[in-house]
Amino acid sequence: MKKQVMVVDDSRMMELQIRKLLEGSDFEVAAYCENGEDALARYEEIQPDAVTMDIIMPGIDGLETTQILLEEHPDARIVIISSLVYDDTINEAHDIGAKAFLYKPITQESLIQALTEALG
Repeated sequence: MKKQVMVVDDSRMMELQIRKLLEGSDFEVAAYCENGEDALARYEEIQPDAVTMDIIMPGIDGLETTQILLEEHPDARIVIISSLVYDDTINEAHDIGAKAFLYKPITQESLIQALTEALG
């Protein structure tokens, strides 16, 4: 059975890219949320194995969403995917509890490796 991934990103194109990158792997997109509020509302229902999280989104940003999600579900496995490549952002993501941080644009290899490590 494939591992279920919830994609949280305000860009539908990013969701489609992740879906395509996961083709032929042990992962599949189980749900797409275009903002943090949607992700927080749907996490319990979806119960994904892993979450990919953008940082810059309307409403609650990805770092705050990650923090809230981990407070409510400490076992959540979150991989941040962002174009923000600042050390303090990466450090904050790890301090909050994100399992990995990927820079956009992402590759199939880096995505699958990050998801595998997040679940390991």
